[in-house]
Amino acid sequence: MSGLAGNQISPPAPDDDAALVDALLGKGLCAIAEDHLRQAGLAYDQTEVAEKHLAAAATAAPGHAAVLIGFYRFYFYKGRLREALAVADLCLEKACRDNRLPMDWRRVKSSDASFSDYGEMLPRFFMFTLKGYAYLNLRLGDVTEGLAAVEKLLELDPSDKIGARVLLEVIERASQDDDG
Repeated sequence: MSGLAGNQISPPAPDDDAALVDALLGKGLCAIAEDHLRQAGLAYDQTEVAEKHLAAAATAAPGHAAVLIGFYRFYFYKGRLREALAVADLCLEKACRDNRLPMDWRRVKSSDASFSDYGEMLPRFFMFTLKGYAYLNLRLGDVTEGLAAVEKLLELDPSDKIGARVLLEVIERASQDDDG
């Protein structure tokens, strides 16, 4: 399934989680960290400067979701997908802790939280994080891990409010292309 590692999969839309970031993840962020995140965004084209601001934000607000997402987006849009995946792992750990879920996402059950309720911010954070994790694994060629995460998303939210089915369809098309 070599086609999955290319650019055939479009990334989760960055604005899909804008309300989530504003409502949940920016909550409680100190002004210093917020300023460093803003400065990192303004210096995006200056990698070293942006990374220094991200590091300063992490020092000012260690483990804060907004800082983690800042790192994730920076690495993702810079095409540094392995580093983005490492941050996605940290986000998954945080989402599991914040939702009081098993630390292994594979053990999470639909009854553990209101995953189908798009208005529930903490479960939504977990779902968006797992979707990013799935996407990155697929892009990096780990189809088995990416597929497992997609299947977990669909198990937790069969109505697919998060849009995981699109990733599943891409996997299925790539598999058909490889077979044909």
